[in-house]
Amino acid sequence: MSLPRPTRRPRLLTALLLTPLLTGCFAESGAGPAAEGTDGGEGTRLRVALAFPPAERLSPYGADATILSRLGVTEGLTSLDANGTARANALRTGDTDIAEAVPVAQATTLDADTRRETATTRTTSLLLNSGSGPFTSAGLRAAARAAVDTSALAKGVYEGHADAGAGIYGPAVSWAAAGRVQPVGRAKATRPDRTAVTLATYDNRPELPEVAQVLKQQLEKAGFAVKLVVRDYSRLESDALAGKFDAFVLARNTLVDTGDPVAVLASDHTCDGGYNIARLCDSEVDRAVAEAEATADTGKRRDAALAAEAEILGTDAVVPLVHQRVITGVGAGVKGVRLDPYERVLVGTGTRR
Repeated sequence: MSLPRPTRRPRLLTALLLTPLLTGCFAESGAGPAAEGTDGGEGTRLRVALAFPPAERLSPYGADATILSRLGVTEGLTSLDANGTARANALRTGDTDIAEAVPVAQATTLDADTRRETATTRTTSLLLNSGSGPFTSAGLRAAARAAVDTSALAKGVYEGHADAGAGIYGPAVSWAAAGRVQPVGRAKATRPDRTAVTLATYDNRPELPEVAQVLKQQLEKAGFAVKLVVRDYSRLESDALAGKFDAFVLARNTLVDTGDPVAVLASDHTCDGGYNIARLCDSEVDRAVAEAEATADTGKRRDAALAAEAEILGTDAVVPLVHQRVITGVGAGVKGVRLDPYERVLVGTGTRR
């Protein structure tokens, strides 16, 4: 997963690999920060089990994100721990102080006082390919949307550690709920009549294959014939962007690198968007996104983003499924862990044990 960073608009790879900011952290109150390059021994190091390897090239924080000399990072877990079991085990056995992004399936194995749950700006959505294949039909897209039971995903797959999809922006985007505009003019659903569709997702995030499996069942119950494809993201992205799948389950940080709500709309949902997996090309959507991009005032920009969100959802090319919460494992005695809804910062100058 070492594709070049986009030059114009953010793409999933940044959100998928973006490592937490790891700077200035130290152990034991009064001991002071361990000097860079100095071996202070295991007793003076804060041990962190990361979900993804550090990727300086993809981080807006530059070199800070990969200065790990002050941390005893359990780096083996980043490549050997696809389902998060090792991270949770390391926390339980005392082999790590912080476990990043503990999967839902492992959350119940941790003591309640070691779990920290944070609403994030990450939304998992079903993207329907409106550029080619069966979902060029607005009626079939409407039928697929109507078939999806988001509460079953939030309560079942995520075991209550997620919120049912309300829009592109979830509860962690605090200003979105009050100003949200409901979509209008949606197409009427048509009967699928065993229309064959290919649904794809990736297994780098442990819950997504199960989400896709539940969606497969829901769509088949509604009358679709569904083929499921699950691969590592690095083996899936090019096919997804080329429109080789009819539907795609994607977990996307909706505020990406900058915190700007318009960036993800432009990159993911416009005709010229660089990460438009749904292959959506709609003149009203493009107009609404362009208006949002041209609005400088913060409040008005947010309102414009919500108006554009309504236009996008009205096409039924995007079906928000759940808004994720991240579970962080924090060992006894560890203080000052940064619980960031953007999933960018985990350890800071005040983090210690």
